[in-house]
Amino acid sequence: MSEEEILKLSKETEIEIKEQLDKANKICENNSKKVLDAFQECNLQELHLVSSTGYGIDEVGRNKIEEIYAKIFKAEDSLVRTQLISGTHALSVTLSALLRPGDTMISLTGEPYDTLQTVIGIGKEESKSSLKSFGIRYEQIELIENNFDIATIKERLSKKDVKLVEIQRSRGYSTRKSLTIEKIEKAINAIRDVNKDVIIMVDNCYGEFVQEREPIEVGADIAVGSLMKNLGAGIATSGAYIVGKKDLIELCAERLTSPGIGKEIGPSLNQNPLLLKGLFFAPSVVASSIKTAIFASRILEKLGYKVEPYYKEERADIVQTISLGSEQDLVKFCQGIQKGSPIDSEVMPFPSDMGGYDDKVIMAAGTFTQGSTIELSCDGPIRPPYIAYMQGGLTYEYGKFGILKAIEFMKK
Repeated sequence: MSEEEILKLSKETEIEIKEQLDKANKICENNSKKVLDAFQECNLQELHLVSSTGYGIDEVGRNKIEEIYAKIFKAEDSLVRTQLISGTHALSVTLSALLRPGDTMISLTGEPYDTLQTVIGIGKEESKSSLKSFGIRYEQIELIENNFDIATIKERLSKKDVKLVEIQRSRGYSTRKSLTIEKIEKAINAIRDVNKDVIIMVDNCYGEFVQEREPIEVGADIAVGSLMKNLGAGIATSGAYIVGKKDLIELCAERLTSPGIGKEIGPSLNQNPLLLKGLFFAPSVVASSIKTAIFASRILEKLGYKVEPYYKEERADIVQTISLGSEQDLVKFCQGIQKGSPIDSEVMPFPSDMGGYDDKVIMAAGTFTQGSTIELSCDGPIRPPYIAYMQGGLTYEYGKFGILKAIEFMKK
């Protein structure tokens, strides 16, 4: 395709997706109000931008950030730390904190994300530090037609011998649809009909601010996510969060630091302004990422590729998948996204082995923060049906230009 043909296709696409872009802007407005209200109601002051070093004992800025997170998520408490280095790390800390030898956990969304499989002890890559190695039992209940198997969930949990259930909101590297808050709410209500005590944990990665409600608001006990994704807005350079019931957050804090110390220590190391700016910009950046995904969905569909979600569908996370059908085309698309990046645009990514993944993975991300998936990026495991998982876009305009560059590279 010529550059003129691609630009013409782009203009046609933007006309067709206007209604969906307007909807994303409205969600952004409502979530922005939620964040601003929390900053004001928690009385954020300039003194809270100052960071601590050393032990960081009861640091006021860090404590204020965690108060704000709890307010936004309508949770009793939160743990927001740069010492949590990824979403997988935060999930591992949470599961290790809440489960004991002999306990059983169940995934209600089928097979979890690749790196979490290693944490649990069900992946091909065995670890002597997995939950399984400590005597924690694991089960999973598959989704049925991209929704919870409510009947099976109620039957299994009515036995009341399960300590924790895990719900993965985003699809991960699977072909299923991501789960909306409405579907999660229905599943949680069904669980509580038969079991009041089981801990309900939601892996919230990629889902924050995509809709107007979050998991704690619909009955989850604890939710976990990464600041390298939505809530960091490309501004936070590290970190993750855990929000939920106060007693559960304290257990997680003691697992992160040490028993008896919990949340009291943890220096913020000059990260407070970045964490707060990231959270402040997050509704807008997430909306830009969603609009980028909508644009990609429609324009790539018009070019004949199978996409998911379809551009008119309701979004549950920022991830857009494109089925390329072959290893060669998957690699070429990711290389095109790299060429559309602001940094390392001349770098050529190739598939390689990565820790926590069973298959070779190709990752394209010319990002300001290494591994930041709220910035335009694309990756995928080298396995059939060779799906590219695209996400991010700090602004819609930059995201759109990146996609057009990728299309131009593919079509040469």
